[in-house]
Amino acid sequence: MAEAGWVAETVLSSTCVKAHRSAHGGKGSGSQAVGSLRGGQTTKVHFLADTAGRSAVVHLTPGYASDVVSAPDVLAAAPGRLKRLITHRGCETNHFRLDLRAGGTWAVIPGKRSRKRPIQHDQLRHKAPCCIEAAFCRLKDFRVGAIRHDKLAADFTSAVVAFRC
Repeated sequence: MAEAGWVAETVLSSTCVKAHRSAHGGKGSGSQAVGSLRGGQTTKVHFLADTAGRSAVVHLTPGYASDVVSAPDVLAAAPGRLKRLITHRGCETNHFRLDLRAGGTWAVIPGKRSRKRPIQHDQLRHKAPCCIEAAFCRLKDFRVGAIRHDKLAADFTSAVVAFRC
């Protein structure tokens, strides 16, 4: 996809994975994308994929990281210019919408329910990428995707990419 320029409809989504107590990195290693949450130690896996579920970017953050904070890092690693971005309400801020618009990307993000003025979005396009949620379920069927046992973030990322392809 990267060689072709990859201008397509893309989906940005994330899921949390529990981290085993031994998954905090080796001696002297830096941040390995493990963070404390109420449920224990977790890692959040962010996927940027097309609507068919083929992943283009896999990004790890600590489990407490917000989707809207980590979304620019994921989009910066995209292999080409994005035509349309479909994501959930967790990424819905005016600043994020303006950044997407400045880059020439059309945002398909439903507005938060607490907004005084509702935001219009394409509901049919927003319902289409359920395949990425099904991919998360398939990933969590396996031990390597359900609980993170790897000490290093690069090892866990390679295992997730191997199951996503």
